[in-house]
Amino acid sequence: MRGQGSELHKSGGDLFPPEPIHRLTKPVERFMHVEAASGGVLLVATLMAIGLANSPVAEGIEHFWHTPLAVSVGSFEFRISLAHFINDGLMAVFFFVVGMEVKRELVLGELRDARRAALPIAAALGGMIVPAGVYLALQWGRPGARGWGIPMATDIAFVVGCLSVMGSRVPHGLRVMMLALAIADDIGAILVIAFGYSDGLSWSWLLAGLAGLGVVFGLMRLGVRSSLIYIMTATFVWFAFHESGVHATIAGVILGAMVPARSYLPRSLASRAVPLIERLARDDEDDAHSQLERIHRLRLAVKEMVSPVEYWIHGLHPWVSFLIMPVFALANAGVAVQIAHISSSISVAVMLGLLIGKTIGIVLVSWLAVKSGLARLPNGVSGKHLLAGGLLGGIGFTMSLFIASLALNADQLAQAKVGILIGSAVCAAAGLLVLKTCPQCVEVRSP
Repeated sequence: MRGQGSELHKSGGDLFPPEPIHRLTKPVERFMHVEAASGGVLLVATLMAIGLANSPVAEGIEHFWHTPLAVSVGSFEFRISLAHFINDGLMAVFFFVVGMEVKRELVLGELRDARRAALPIAAALGGMIVPAGVYLALQWGRPGARGWGIPMATDIAFVVGCLSVMGSRVPHGLRVMMLALAIADDIGAILVIAFGYSDGLSWSWLLAGLAGLGVVFGLMRLGVRSSLIYIMTATFVWFAFHESGVHATIAGVILGAMVPARSYLPRSLASRAVPLIERLARDDEDDAHSQLERIHRLRLAVKEMVSPVEYWIHGLHPWVSFLIMPVFALANAGVAVQIAHISSSISVAVMLGLLIGKTIGIVLVSWLAVKSGLARLPNGVSGKHLLAGGLLGGIGFTMSLFIASLALNADQLAQAKVGILIGSAVCAAAGLLVLKTCPQCVEVRSP
């Protein structure tokens, strides 16, 4: 399938003459579609945020993120800070993509088959329950106990980056397992945010948001294809959820899960497009309106042979990976590092939750699932590979920072950030070290 797509891409590129601008855009486009590259960009943004927070311009940067933004229409005014817009607005787009990825995996991917999904789901459950238990055991009865959800998350961008660095030492089965684990982990994080970190509800706004979701469903049933209409309706749903007290990013998840995972038209219809293209190429007698009408129908048919989920993921993924997540890191990862923060109870609880809780949770529950016959290890994945995956699963960066910003006050948040950064770095280094000791994988090809 991957090779077929590559050939189509090459043949498609030959249809159009190269332009000078392509010399600039093509390398950027290739870079932005390399999954591992997003982890590198996120790391650079994180280091920049930490550097700025510990520099003479730290106070100015802090004021910058609190720049007020406002939208006014008549007597109505909606006002939020720049940081609030990033965390509630831009991250809603991130969660929209997460919702679509979850939908794709449930309908077409690794999670659609109960037998194949059992291991990553079991690993994800262990990787959420045990870290939360470790954190609560160290914070029970303290003000920081509200941050129990912080060590439950796994940052797939950094995990994919680490797996890519090790190349042939990572079996394909481990890559697939970690991706499916991350999807199941995202579902858990979404539920944690929805039920653990949403404030007092405004039922009128919540009902308005649910009504907006009903409108989206009705538009899909009617066959409406206009992206603009959906974007306008989705914006209203986001605003209603924001005002209701349910975290606004949950609206993004629900909307993403509503996007159809199957194409409207079968790919076999592509053969019918060839005669139409040939006629357009040779028919000079048709008026311009008729030609434009045929071109419009052809363009619509080609677009709808790809499922809406794949279409939107393909279009939004580079923006999420290379703009939204790095901007989120710049706005949230910055922390003035103090020795007292490193040894604080919240920081230690987060670090141990990520390093010990995640590793034990993923490895132990996976082992139990395999021993009980509920699941089996993917081909080529050994116990050492599973240990490495458990350690890499402790890289909780993006989602951990997001949950920490919802759960803790300013001073507690600074301590949690230090714990997240150190814990994630140690987990990455330990996971890479274990993978380094694994033998190189030999790919077996069928004759």
